[in-house]
Amino acid sequence: MSTPVVSIWGAPPGARPAAPQADPWNTTWPLRGGTAWVFHSSPGQTHVKRPVILADGFSIGPSEPHALYAGLENGQYPFISKLRENGFDVVLLGFDERSASILDNADVAVECIRRAIADREGPAPLTVGGFSMGGLVTRYALAKMESQMEDHETSTYLSYDTPHRGAWLPIAVQAFAHFVKEHWGSTPGIGPLLSRFSIMVNSDAARQLLRWHVETADAAADVPLDVSAGQDQARTDFLEALEQVGGWPMRPRLLGVANGTATGAGNDIPAGAPAVVSSGPQLGGTRLDTQDKGQQTVAELAKTGADPVPVRTRDLPDIDGAPGGLFPEAPLLDGAANFGMAAMLAGLVDQTPAELTYNASTFVPTVSAVASADIDDRNNLYSKVDRDSSDLHDFACATANEGHTVMTEELGQWILDRLQEA
Repeated sequence: MSTPVVSIWGAPPGARPAAPQADPWNTTWPLRGGTAWVFHSSPGQTHVKRPVILADGFSIGPSEPHALYAGLENGQYPFISKLRENGFDVVLLGFDERSASILDNADVAVECIRRAIADREGPAPLTVGGFSMGGLVTRYALAKMESQMEDHETSTYLSYDTPHRGAWLPIAVQAFAHFVKEHWGSTPGIGPLLSRFSIMVNSDAARQLLRWHVETADAAADVPLDVSAGQDQARTDFLEALEQVGGWPMRPRLLGVANGTATGAGNDIPAGAPAVVSSGPQLGGTRLDTQDKGQQTVAELAKTGADPVPVRTRDLPDIDGAPGGLFPEAPLLDGAANFGMAAMLAGLVDQTPAELTYNASTFVPTVSAVASADIDDRNNLYSKVDRDSSDLHDFACATANEGHTVMTEELGQWILDRLQEA
C-alpha cells in the first residue's frame, strides 16, 4: 500500500506531522461550527492586515489544523510562508464536521469573514476562498452575504481545484463501499473502518458534491445519464440554493486553479478496464472496472454463497481518465476514496490482498474546477478548455494532471502573483 496522505477529498495532501508539536499559527478564532487558525505576516503583530481566508475541504470529522498546515507548507511550495513573506495574513478556516452540509458550513465561513473584518487593522480588502469543497463553501457564503446586502469587504475570491460543476467518484467504488458496509459493517474490531467509506459517500456534503451518487449497492443496478438521473436530491437542492443567492458573488474578482490540464490530455487511465479484482474467500469474483461509455456492467459484487450484484451504467462518459485533479493514493483513515480504497477494504474483508491495477481516478475534472463546462458531456471533458466560457475572471491549470488539491509551485506562485496585483 502506498504511503498515507491527508484528506484527498479536500485539504492538500502532506505528511502527517508527528505529535506533540508546537502550534505554527499565532492565534485561534473560535467560531460556531468551526475554528480559524491565524498566521500573522510579521512578528509581534496582533491584528490581521491583509487577510487571506482559505477554507478546508471535505472529509469526515473536524478539520485537523496541523495536517492542513503541513499539506500547504511542507510540499514543493511553502504556500503559507510565501503569502506571509509578501505581507498577507493567512486564516485557515476549519469546520467541526467537514461532511456536514455545504450550506451549514457556509454559515461558519460567514462568521469567519465577519471576524476578519472586525479584527483587521487598516482598510485592505479580504481574499476569501478554499480548497475543493472549501471553494464551494466560501462561494456560497460570499454570494449569500451579498444577497442579504451585507458587505463582505472581499476583493478576491479564490478556489483551488473546486468542483464547481460537480465531482466524480466511480459508481463501482461507491457501490462497493455500500456492499461492504451492508455485509461486514458489524464485524468485530474492523466494522467501523469497513463502514466509514460508505458513511462518507452518503454524507450531506458528498451528496452535494458528486454529480452521480448512489446510496446503496442495489441502487447502482442501473445508473443512467440524463438531466437529473443519478444526481442526489441534496445536490439538486444545493444548486437551487446557490442560484437563489446569485450563483456567484458579484463584487470580488473570481480566481481559480485546477490540478488538471487545460489541453484535453487525459491521465492515461483506460476506459472499461479492470481496476480491482478480488479472489479472496469472501469476495472472490468481485471486480470493479473503470468507467466506459455506453452500456456497461461496471462492477460485479460477489459474496460467497450469494448471487453477484451487478452494477450497471449507461451513457456515462469515460470520466476516470479525463483531465483533472486525481485521487493519487488511498490512505487508511483520512478522506481519500477511490479504487485504492476499494482494494484496501477488500483486503480487510478477505484478509488477503486484492489485485489493484489502477489506484487513481479523476475526481475534479478540469472543466469543473475552472467552471467552463458540465462534466456530463465527453466532448467537454476531453477538449481544450474554452477560457471564454468560464464563470471565473481568470484561472490557471496544471501542466500535467496531478493529485487533487496538491499545492505546487506552478499553481501557488500563480495565486501569489495575482494577489500581489490587487
